[in-house]
Formats: sequence, structure tokens, C-alpha cells
Amino acid sequence: MDKITYAGESFLTGSAIAHALLDYAQALAQTASSAMVPIPTVDGAGQRVQSEILLGPASQILSTTVSSEVAEVEDADLVARLSEAANRLRLDGPAAPRPQLEDAAAEEWPEYEF
Repeated sequence: MDKITYAGESFLTGSAIAHALLDYAQALAQTASSAMVPIPTVDGAGQRVQSEILLGPASQILSTTVSSEVAEVEDADLVARLSEAANRLRLDGPAAPRPQLEDAAAEEWPEYEF
């Protein structure tokens, strides 16, 4: 089990999920992208709940392996999807620079001065 610390809060999730989440966060940061990621977590009462995490280029996430009496949270499909998404981002390379609004407007309306 891993404890994820994010935005001043901590929660437990499975170790494989935590590692896949961090790998995906790194790929998002490398491509200046962001994503909302739902993951299964364990609340303070030991119950399995769903959490959503916003990952982006400036996300600061810490994962620490911990001992827990709670059963390991597992989701092989989620781990596979996160790994695939991270690999896809890395293959596509960094995000292309976005054109400035003024550049797009100047191309579309050349008769106006921007």
C-alpha cells in the first residue's frame, strides 16, 4: 500500500496504482498537459472510495510505501490505462506551442492591425 500526499492531503491506494499515477504525472509534466484521474483510495475508516486527482505540469505528488491493515487496493485495468496513457504522451512528444491569439487573428483578418 502507498500513501499519496497531494495538495496538503494524504490518502492510501495500492502500490501499483500509486506508481502508475506518478508515471502518468511525469509524462503529463513532460508534455505540459493536465488530466483528471479517478483512482480508488481508502478513507480514514478503511473503506474503499473513489478520489479524483487533477494532475498537471506543476503537480507536486509524494508516494510513500506504508504498512496497513487494510487490504491492498488493486485495479489492473486502471494501472494499464495509466501506463498506456503515459507511454502515448511520451511517444507523441512535448505539446506543440500554441499560437498566440493575435497571430491567429492576424492570419484570419489580414486587413486589421493587431
